[in-house]
Amino acid sequence: MTLKRLFDVVVALMALALLTPAFLIIMTIIALDSPGPVFYKARRIGRRGRLFHMYKFRTMRVDADRLGPALTYKGDPRITRVGRLLRKARIDELPQFLNVLKGDMSIVGPRPEAPEYVQVEQFIWQQVLSVRPGICGLAQLAFAVDEAALLNNRATIDQDYMTQILPAKLRLDLRYIYTQSLLLDLKLLAQTFLLLVRRQKMKGAEIRSWASH
Repeated sequence: MTLKRLFDVVVALMALALLTPAFLIIMTIIALDSPGPVFYKARRIGRRGRLFHMYKFRTMRVDADRLGPALTYKGDPRITRVGRLLRKARIDELPQFLNVLKGDMSIVGPRPEAPEYVQVEQFIWQQVLSVRPGICGLAQLAFAVDEAALLNNRATIDQDYMTQILPAKLRLDLRYIYTQSLLLDLKLLAQTFLLLVRRQKMKGAEIRSWASH
């Protein structure tokens, strides 16, 4: 077991132990707010191009996949009342600690993408898929605050994502891969915590500027 993997397992176990009471409360609130399962399993491409299911608290209607695109956009009506609160605080991502324990994901790493947005034949994707995807990372920080706002045209949402946002994310992912270290992981975790605390005061452009230096 590498140092990074040991770090992932220890952090994930500690997080799940501390968050178990909160998980039970969140699950109850989701179940009372709208019909359907409390967890959502999103199809994602992981290390070496392997397909896996990324766990999230459900924040959308159960028929959301039939009613719109894979990406969410500003004012997306498919998001439930509780889901908007969970997304705003990034609480919906917490079940991904289970993915970390399974070995699907790392605490810090590139953002895992849905299969329809991954082009495994491209060199840049081969580099990004050489490591485990992460719960947090440079790309996650850069677009955590305003990605949905940037994707405000439902008619062109996929094209806008593929041409404007995804290339920037991949460049940040490569930057992480080429410079990754335990110290960098700790720095990104700290920055993620600060983002969650200060998210109303920080703009995505400011974070992207920080990430590019």
